Amino acid sequence: MGRRKMKTAHVFSFAVGFLLLFSFFLLLHVNNHLSSSSPSTIMDVVDTNKFASVHHRHTLTNSLLREHQHAATSPPRQSPPFSHSVLFPDWQVLVLSPAALVVDDHHHDDLSCVFHNGAASAARLAGTIPSSGRPAFLCTLPNSVRRLRPFYTPRLVRLGKILSRTEDAPPAASLMARWNRLAYESLSTARDVLVFAKGVNRPSVSRPAAELRCVFVDADGKTVAETDVTSSAQEVFRCPHPPDIIITTSDVRVSIRVLGEEESTISTVATYKPPPSLPASKTSTSTLCASTMVYNATKFLPEWIKYHSSVGVDKFVLYDNGSEDDLQSAAARLRDAGGYDVDVVYWPWPKTQEAAFSHAAAAHRDACAWMAFVDVDEFVFSPAWSGSDAPDRTLLGSLLPKNRTGPVGQVSIHCHEFGPSGRLAHPRGGVTQGYTCRTRAEKRHKSIVRPDAVDESLANSIHHFALDRSGKWETDWLRPGRAVVNHYKFQAWDEFRVKFRRRASSYVSDWTDRTNPGSNDRTPGLGFHPVEPEGWAGRFCEVNDTGLRDVTRRWFGGVGPGAKMEWEEE
Repeated sequence: MGRRKMKTAHVFSFAVGFLLLFSFFLLLHVNNHLSSSSPSTIMDVVDTNKFASVHHRHTLTNSLLREHQHAATSPPRQSPPFSHSVLFPDWQVLVLSPAALVVDDHHHDDLSCVFHNGAASAARLAGTIPSSGRPAFLCTLPNSVRRLRPFYTPRLVRLGKILSRTEDAPPAASLMARWNRLAYESLSTARDVLVFAKGVNRPSVSRPAAELRCVFVDADGKTVAETDVTSSAQEVFRCPHPPDIIITTSDVRVSIRVLGEEESTISTVATYKPPPSLPASKTSTSTLCASTMVYNATKFLPEWIKYHSSVGVDKFVLYDNGSEDDLQSAAARLRDAGGYDVDVVYWPWPKTQEAAFSHAAAAHRDACAWMAFVDVDEFVFSPAWSGSDAPDRTLLGSLLPKNRTGPVGQVSIHCHEFGPSGRLAHPRGGVTQGYTCRTRAEKRHKSIVRPDAVDESLANSIHHFALDRSGKWETDWLRPGRAVVNHYKFQAWDEFRVKFRRRASSYVSDWTDRTNPGSNDRTPGLGFHPVEPEGWAGRFCEVNDTGLRDVTRRWFGGVGPGAKMEWEEE
């Protein structure tokens, strides 16, 4: 009996050993298969259809991570400045995918960023970079990676199916660019190329153009051309296009080099495009456009666009500063249902509102005769419109010079700042209906600009642009009796508190930054923390002003009990 038990035990041990050996060879085969795949693939995927068990999926994922770790700890296969990812403040990582990648809108919500130590975080499709057309994904740098140096570009991984095996994908070991010194965008005109770069100029001092060069690099990080910088202001640099014969590859980046400095060529994710083959058409120069930067402002758009379109704006250009409230879908609804001309430019770069406005003025120089730079909580209004029974698309144009060849290149309008007006939540009928109490004095101003009158430096302070230095152009200041900008700045606390997450301007301190506490850009009595001050709902209320509320109610309001404004969603 004892021998029979012993024999059974030997058989059982042999079976277990055989199964373990079989599992080992199976896993080795899978690992070799993964290791033989292209190491330069940005999209590595676990096929759950072939390996149904959780154990196999977990093992396969670990195998992929080991491969990634090995690649990332090897010397970088690309030398700076060429990069495929950017580390933003607050440990956010922007990952650029291959230009050839087409992302299915219904299958991008199960992606992860896999970092070189094996840590992972969820990735979301954020937008498409304007100059390159590359889809961009955002993920959070895991805590375990934050302690490591250097930082490497993560791989985008999805359980399911292979998304891309393109040749132009970045290697696993490419270094991550740091946001504080980066060429982040470019724009080619018929005459030259604009490079948008952080960390070259200081807020109050711009380097002379003679100290800088534009550098064009290929996918291997090799410099293929250099040209002189002709203009340097804020974060915008202009330089001639490189010779056509030099550009032999479709993936060329452009960066800025500071002469006389070590490691002087800054990292870049800015893709260079050759100049347009034909000059832009000027048949649409009668267009009145409006441009602004937005962040999580989708619910404000219908009111802002409906109103300004009704008084004469033909085209809206929105710079999306990383919104998370489905801005693209909202813009599509406005285009499809309302027939409005609304473009959304993905612009994820933190604190670059001035640069975005420079981009707008240059990109639409030939398409827009005038461009209004007003935010989605700002409404241009003339008291003379109060007697109108219906809006007229000539109203806004009546504030502009009649002679298009005259010397006025910019019209500036003073702002009235409205307070919470006793509101505890966002008003159902919109900001024009809910906020009717404001401060007495006019503060700040906003401008409507002729793009062809703007100085070639494209320098601006958000409120206005520097005009051509030839002296041909001048700014016309409108009296408040003729026109004002209603700025619904201090809204109900739950709405205003959202602003603490970020400030859009490069030269305006963040709320929590104790720098320059007496600035006019700060809210009096607010402090440095998102804590509601006592009596907030009644603040900033010196004048009861219902002018715009009354006229918009007459233009867009319904009739009878329960009537809604036209921009209210059902």
